[in-house]
Order: sequence, then C-alpha cells, then structure tokens
Amino acid sequence: MDIQVGDVLTLKKQHPCGSRDWEVLRIGADFRLKCMGCGHQIMIARKLAEKNLRDLKRK
Repeated sequence: MDIQVGDVLTLKKQHPCGSRDWEVLRIGADFRLKCMGCGHQIMIARKLAEKNLRDLKRK
C-alpha cells in the first residue's frame, strides 16, 4: 500500500475524542499518526494500520 507523509487515514475504530481521521506524520515499519480531532499522537505498526484502514485521502 502506498501511504505517504501528509495523507489522512480513516480507520475502523474511532479515537475516544470521537474522530476516525488520522494524519500520517512519519512512515516506516511503524507509522506516527496524529488525531485530527484532538491532536493526540500515536505510533502504530504498519501492518495494523493497513488492516484497520477504511479510507485514504491524499494531501
């Protein structure tokens, strides 16, 4: 899957703040994602992110 820095991912499960959209800040074996609702940042394995991906919006 071709995911690049700046893309917005929509994941299956929502963040506790209610948002499902995450901005990609870093790519590699892990992704660093920032919640578009509250700004919280997480690290998530590439495999897990691709598995839970619903929609991909290019920047």
